[in-house]
Amino acid sequence: MSSTRPSQDDLLRWLHDDLNNWGRWGEDDERGTLNHLSNQTTLDALSLVQEGATVSCARAVGFEAAVDVPRPPQHYMIGSGDVYRTGEGPDRQVAIDYFGLVFHGHTVTHIDSLAHFFWDGKAYNGRPASVVTVADGATELDITAAVGGIVTRGVLVDAPMLRGVRYIERGDGVGMDDINAAEEQCGFKVREGDVLLLRTGQLGMREELGPVDAYVAGSSGPLPEILPFMHERGVAVMGSDTGNDVQPTGYDRFSNPVHQVGIVGMGLWILDNAWLDDIAAACSERGRWEFLINILPLRLPTVTGSPVNPIAVF
Repeated sequence: MSSTRPSQDDLLRWLHDDLNNWGRWGEDDERGTLNHLSNQTTLDALSLVQEGATVSCARAVGFEAAVDVPRPPQHYMIGSGDVYRTGEGPDRQVAIDYFGLVFHGHTVTHIDSLAHFFWDGKAYNGRPASVVTVADGATELDITAAVGGIVTRGVLVDAPMLRGVRYIERGDGVGMDDINAAEEQCGFKVREGDVLLLRTGQLGMREELGPVDAYVAGSSGPLPEILPFMHERGVAVMGSDTGNDVQPTGYDRFSNPVHQVGIVGMGLWILDNAWLDDIAAACSERGRWEFLINILPLRLPTVTGSPVNPIAVF
């Protein structure tokens, strides 16, 4: 597939002017592109449910360190069942866990709040970067802006299927040719309030071939050329089965152009590391690539995102 890599000047113009949503929904807005959601978009998405069949779009959380998991999730038991024997009591016998994790990165399925990225000391809607502090966390733009959940139509652009390959190579990405092909061949048009899912196959290949450092070996993901399209169509959430930035980026100033322009300039909500192999199989089996999707962040005040288990419903 051909792609057009926008120049660094293009990205700067998009960030500051062409795609900038600062003030669009009010000076105090913290919802960004979630403003494209409405009661009607939810009702329209509910009409897609015909079977009641559900598919998870979350990768199972792992607890082992790897080259792409330098700080692995932690899990240990505070109370367990191996201390109890039949006939010995007590009557109250319970198991209790501790669980903690760094969800930002390349392996845990999570959604970013608008407090996750800054540009030149500013966050989305012109907030100073200092609204996120070591002592207090995200005092503004935290994940609770999505406390009502994201329940809308999801559409899948399955780029490997469309190209006839197993996965998109690292350093390559999902671009407008893939989206145009999906709209032409899969029977949907991306519209306002959608969750746009872009499958590369990379996360599935990680399970088969093992982990790599995305900043050394490269990564697939959405190409920044799709940002104007998402702005024009009113996409509420964009996600993929990667960290959502092609590596290497090819830019001096943009280490994560989709995040930097998308989150800071557009107020775009981004779903990282979604598990899309199962939903791809479900879509292919049914011959339709649109469905109801539920993304329900945890209610975590002052936190810059949340692990999630997005559920697609057919």
